[in-house]
Amino acid sequence: MAAAKSVKKQAQEELASHQNNGNGGSLLKQVILGGQDGLVNVLGVLLGVASATSDTGIVIIAGLAATFAESISMAAVAYASTRAGQDYYQKQYQNEQREIEEVPEVEKEEIRLIYMKKGFRGKQLEQVVKKITSNKKVWLEVMMSEELGLNKQEDSAPVKDGIVVGVSALIGSFVPLLPFFFLPIGNAMAASFAVSLLTLFFAGAYKAKITVGNWLASGLEMAGVGMLAALAGYAVGVLFGAQFVH
Repeated sequence: MAAAKSVKKQAQEELASHQNNGNGGSLLKQVILGGQDGLVNVLGVLLGVASATSDTGIVIIAGLAATFAESISMAAVAYASTRAGQDYYQKQYQNEQREIEEVPEVEKEEIRLIYMKKGFRGKQLEQVVKKITSNKKVWLEVMMSEELGLNKQEDSAPVKDGIVVGVSALIGSFVPLLPFFFLPIGNAMAASFAVSLLTLFFAGAYKAKITVGNWLASGLEMAGVGMLAALAGYAVGVLFGAQFVH
């Protein structure tokens, strides 16, 4: 009896741990999304403007404009995306709820087919179907997860997601911008590029360390994205700067 209780307690603890890890993974994804997007986009803007003008003030103004526009935009996108996911889930939930009320035998047969694919047969299958369909809440949840592949995110909060992504984008945007406040424009460009690539590399390596994958490959991959943005911004500044900046 004591051993059974110990196993049950361990299972409960591991389930809670996995659920917390899932929440943490979602937060990490939002932080990386916002931070990387803010850093990469502002880096491209800064190097593009800096390569076209020797006026540090213009570069800083352009960087600040890009920083706040990017942060607000990313926050709005995160909010709208989470809200859309909630609305879609709710719509599908209502559809399934209506179908259970209007055509219960069809929905019951769908449950049967779902568990047949899982290997249940005969009396065991009928017991599972009966048990699930005896509770409409459980029935609905099974239909949502097993038939539609949708799971309700209890911790899903559009405002929180928007704030997390927006603040992450704001912080990330200041990484390439800060050198321009303290260094001459040429040195600031080099410092901004180097610091940004190092930040992206360490962010990618850390992501791999706490998830899966090779830390070196993940770090180089994220740094490579930043390098492409920097080169694109610099190339635009060099090609068109002489024509528009006097």
